[in-house]
Amino acid sequence: MKALILRFDAPMVSFGSVAVDQHGFTDDYPGKSMLTGLVANALGWLQGDFDKLEHLQARLEYAARWDVDPVAAVDYHTVDLGAPKMRNPGWTTRGEPEHRAGGVDARYGTHQRYRHYWEDGLMTVALTVSGSTYPGLEDIRKALERPCRPLYIGRKTCLPARPLLDPFEPIREGSDLFSILAEVPVWDRFGQPCDAARAYRGCWPVDDSAERDGRVRLVYDLRDWANQLPAGSRWRCEGLIGGAR
Repeated sequence: MKALILRFDAPMVSFGSVAVDQHGFTDDYPGKSMLTGLVANALGWLQGDFDKLEHLQARLEYAARWDVDPVAAVDYHTVDLGAPKMRNPGWTTRGEPEHRAGGVDARYGTHQRYRHYWEDGLMTVALTVSGSTYPGLEDIRKALERPCRPLYIGRKTCLPARPLLDPFEPIREGSDLFSILAEVPVWDRFGQPCDAARAYRGCWPVDDSAERDGRVRLVYDLRDWANQLPAGSRWRCEGLIGGAR
């Protein structure tokens, strides 16, 4: 198996999770739909390329490891729906204008939002795609080297601090994603290889979890791209992953 090695280094990242009321939470690790969108953006695809996005999401697999643990942060937003510029409601994909349900206060009051992020972390990701259809691993590598559009890690405010591909060995081989990621050098805060005597928090596919300690967790990271909605769940293994020096 071959995998691309990505380094997610940014002041802020957000991996999305199940939204609850005003809170847009972030998961500990990137989801399949987020990585699908990242690759599609690099390739220059559009949100309307539903079939291509669905196919890529089904083929994509990854393992991820926090080399530098991040700090949780919450961004507080307020939206004044009574402001003149907000009086004209937005149109939705359903073909009708969107208003909040309820009385005048609900429609035109000030609403609060909380967006959750990770700050000052550094993550290493081993990413692969199954099958021989486009895009292959080499296509994705070229797209990440020269992306068609600016890339971001989760939300558009989360711009990477360095190119995403590992600068030394962007493609590695191994028996599975867990093994490949365990052989990738751990980086410190400055992007330099560091002491990897300990193990680091990470996640990997359930198929790679034989004889490896970790917990299996149900995650909701799939997307129905045609309808722009969350589309289901899958099982993911989480635990500790070693790293090469």
